[in-house]
Amino acid sequence: MKILILTHRVPFPQNGGYPIVVCNTIRGLINLGHEVSLVSLNAKKHIHQAEQKDELLEKINYRVYDIDASVSLFDGLLDIFSKSTYNISRYYDEIFEKLLVRTVKNINYDIIQFEGLFVAPYVDAVRKNCASKLVYRAHNIEHQIWEMLAEQRSDPFKKFYLRLMARRIKRYEIQQINKFNAIAVFTGQDKNTILYYGATIPVEIVPVGIDLAHYHPDFAKTEFPSLFFLGSLDWMPNREGIEWFLQTFHNDLVNDELRVRFYVAGNNIPEEFDDYDVMGKIFIQGEVDDGLEFVNSKSIMIVPLLSGGGMRVKIVEGMAMQKCIISTSLGAEGINFKNGVNILIANTRDEFFKAIKRCVADEDYCKAVGINARKLVEQQHDVNKVTNILVDLYQSLFKS
Repeated sequence: MKILILTHRVPFPQNGGYPIVVCNTIRGLINLGHEVSLVSLNAKKHIHQAEQKDELLEKINYRVYDIDASVSLFDGLLDIFSKSTYNISRYYDEIFEKLLVRTVKNINYDIIQFEGLFVAPYVDAVRKNCASKLVYRAHNIEHQIWEMLAEQRSDPFKKFYLRLMARRIKRYEIQQINKFNAIAVFTGQDKNTILYYGATIPVEIVPVGIDLAHYHPDFAKTEFPSLFFLGSLDWMPNREGIEWFLQTFHNDLVNDELRVRFYVAGNNIPEEFDDYDVMGKIFIQGEVDDGLEFVNSKSIMIVPLLSGGGMRVKIVEGMAMQKCIISTSLGAEGINFKNGVNILIANTRDEFFKAIKRCVADEDYCKAVGINARKLVEQQHDVNKVTNILVDLYQSLFKS
């Protein structure tokens, strides 16, 4: 099949959940013999470095279109008094839409896949100008993230604003659902939500898939005990979760109630996070050159996610690297885990504290959890197995 994938950001380098999912999907499709094209919007905050080479670029047709999707304080205030969903509409560009229409008219794609809600503003134009089957990949139920963030806020204005955005995004999300031929989701929870909101098209669970050939755990290079977090902090649920964890356990880590070093790494870590840094105890490292090397060097991974949806790619990657992971139930959503066997679930301060204490005290237990985690990923998240599910969904659209 001839497949076009649309993304709202450049997925190179593959340093976060969204680009990892996109690129692994492309790898899986190529491995199965399909022809893939990728068109990416390039917002200013995701500047594409032309010199950053990726082996995948040699195997696909790839084009980038620069847009300015930044949000000013004035835009945010103006948005309160408008009826638009600016958080999404800022990714709409009229010139890009015309170029996209020209592309889909000239090339007969079998499938056009929209990667997330932020490229949904182009679905109407694409639908009018080609006969391709349109597939929407729901990386999250976007409005749920805003609802959860609102619940975590005590500031009345922030709570009001987040609830307002949640309502508008929910309305927009529901309006888009049946404009596609099918929807792919990562979790059963997300499938149930979309069906509840009135989907009359096929909705298929397609888990996160990763290329296991890229994951080589080496315990000889791992510091034990060590605690770590890896994630992009320009995604609000990540920032919210790690702020909660640092504020909750800062004294325990500094005063050796938890006798373990804690490392925080990821993209776009705000400068104010440096205030949490304590020599020999807490290390705010920022962006690392090699994410998998960083993960391999540490032993206990935390995912203190308090809001969000979909499936956390970093958990699947951590499992592939045989990490002992402590996560909230929300963070582990969509993964067929067994608590205490291939992951530890903690939803409160006390549960996190006890889980960390147990892991720090028992290296053999940590290793066993990590080994079981790797087995789970091999069984259910191998990119080639997962891509077959996606292709089956594509093919079913031509039978009806």
